[in-house]
Amino acid sequence: MPASPSSSAQAARGAVAQRLRDLRKEAGLTVVELAAACGWHHSKTSRIENALTGPSAKDVRAWCAAVGQADQAGDLIVQSLTAETLYRQWRDQVRSGLRHLQESRAKAFRTTELFRIYSSSLVPGLLQTEGYAAAVLGISAHVNGLPVGDSAEAAQARVERSRLIHEPGHRVVAVIEEAVLRYQVADADAMAAQLGYLLTAGALPAVSLGIIPMATRRAHWPEETFHLYDERLVSVELVSAEVSVTQPGEIAQYARAFERLRGMAVYGAEARRLILRAIEQLH
Repeated sequence: MPASPSSSAQAARGAVAQRLRDLRKEAGLTVVELAAACGWHHSKTSRIENALTGPSAKDVRAWCAAVGQADQAGDLIVQSLTAETLYRQWRDQVRSGLRHLQESRAKAFRTTELFRIYSSSLVPGLLQTEGYAAAVLGISAHVNGLPVGDSAEAAQARVERSRLIHEPGHRVVAVIEEAVLRYQVADADAMAAQLGYLLTAGALPAVSLGIIPMATRRAHWPEETFHLYDERLVSVELVSAEVSVTQPGEIAQYARAFERLRGMAVYGAEARRLILRAIEQLH
């Protein structure tokens, strides 16, 4: 089982906290003395040193000035900002709208040669039809308290982004649980169109679509949805946030988990039979 998907973010934040703690101790200051010099309550110092609260750029500058190490502030600010971007809450990501979120990822998608995707809940975004995507994004808008009006535009942007599976230089290896075919996240027509598209997309030369049958003997339990972008990044979708995993050791763990999940899946004619069965049960 991969380590907690938030561990990369927590480790990065912890490194900043440790460095700030070391600077305080090297200066011979107590937690209370450091807090007094910075003009805040000592509990804030403790939260920062225990990596419970990420320091702002202003906090880091005040801290470094208090310990006589103002020249350390620049590097620590960059390190802290990097740590915070590894764990991005959905409510923060969608603040500018769902369409903006889809378009903001286009560059990262285009620079990826191999996409490895595991999903236990939804058809992966790269394989979604516009109707299915609109329904999924509509649910996301509702969950995050956003106007649903942005969902249709966001769905168009998602489908546009997905056209890269027809372009040279990109491969998609997707593994989904059979339950994904049955979850009614859209109306019957949209579901039928989506399942029909999986039959087409799964036959594309650049796409490998595996489905883990519900009745299969498990060699690995269902996981949260995750995406591997080449060997450089894993994106994990949690209820509250999207976590970016960048540590090589953790990326390797996710790659091994993906291979175990992929090994349980069926492909080709067997996968098509599962899809056709799901289509038949829509009516």
